Amino acid sequence: MYYNYKYRLDPPEALTETLLHHVDTCRQLYNHVLHKLNEADDIPARYKVQGQLPDLKTWWDGLGDIHSKVLQMVVKRVYDNLSTLKAQKENGCAVGMLKWKPPREYRSLTYNQSGFELKNTSGRPVLWLSKIGEIPIYLHRDIPENATIKQVTVKREPTGEWFATFGIDVNEDTPEKPENPERVVGVDVGILKYAQDTDGTAVESPDFSDERERLERAQRNLSRKEHGSNNWEKQRKTVAQRYADLKRKRRDFLHKLSNYYAREYDLVAVEGLDAKGLVELPGNSRNRAGASWGMFLRMLEYKCEREGTHFVAVDPRGTTKECASCGTETDKPLWVREHSCPSCGFEADRDANASWNIRSRGLEKVGVGHSESTPVETALPADTPVSAKRVVETGSPTLKERNTSAVRD
Repeated sequence: MYYNYKYRLDPPEALTETLLHHVDTCRQLYNHVLHKLNEADDIPARYKVQGQLPDLKTWWDGLGDIHSKVLQMVVKRVYDNLSTLKAQKENGCAVGMLKWKPPREYRSLTYNQSGFELKNTSGRPVLWLSKIGEIPIYLHRDIPENATIKQVTVKREPTGEWFATFGIDVNEDTPEKPENPERVVGVDVGILKYAQDTDGTAVESPDFSDERERLERAQRNLSRKEHGSNNWEKQRKTVAQRYADLKRKRRDFLHKLSNYYAREYDLVAVEGLDAKGLVELPGNSRNRAGASWGMFLRMLEYKCEREGTHFVAVDPRGTTKECASCGTETDKPLWVREHSCPSCGFEADRDANASWNIRSRGLEKVGVGHSESTPVETALPADTPVSAKRVVETGSPTLKERNTSAVRD
């Protein structure tokens, strides 16, 4: 399987200047290739453009200072962006043309297949990059012994920090998914409760209000500075650091929660949400964007593949309206948080009812009969009040022992 491992770099001042020079040269090459493609009547093949790079070095001073593989990856980056733009256009999106990259939007370079090596110099790990040098690196976790490093991407974050992302190929077979999954769960995601599953576990959305307040305060201070001044640049880094803190905490929560479901179950059924479309809907878009449902589903999918767990994305339409006991559909406004079926009398929490519908659809999708699963009436009795449903608190041993994160109710 293919993984990405990210590590912090600590380049000295001299190497920092060299890295910045290489990144800016790659940015200029990106803009040059894009300009040539815009002028051409027919877009040539990518390998044909890459074959012109040696001739380009004869009149472009400084281009020869960059490793050849890095230059080829710049050309590939242009063509990848064009392919993405074409796919969006085919999907009916109103798209324009690719724009030239200003310095603030181009902050990385990629070594592919060659030009890099992970060394241990004087007892400290360093990353050697061709035509740049050895950069100290913090290996906070070991790279698997049976892994092959395919490429390295070096990027400077807005905070000024440098990171290296290793694309590694692990030479191992993924676990086989069970033909008859026994531990099956359906997960419904939301805003007030981030996840509600069919085992009765509810995880409330993490409270990042303090982090958002610090970020907004830093942004207000930045707006009062003269653009481009030393104070403005200092405050800009503060804003970037506040945003990075918020991003890291959110990703940490999503990683731990997705890892819990991938490891503890044989089959995980979720809603196949159009996260981008939900964010674009009017009203409450900030909370929907902060929930990062799309990122959570992507993390859960690749971790299920790694652990040999079935990942099933089902149609989300009607999961809230449909009764998990008898299948009768009942319209409920968003503010109604309890499900009460007028047909069979089944009562449950709104999100819990949806999670059971998601679980049932997931079992149908993989061809597992309902007889092998626990009936809804057994797990969620009709007379059980909503307040009695098990909610995971911060520090609850249910998730804490499995190195997962939960938040306060």
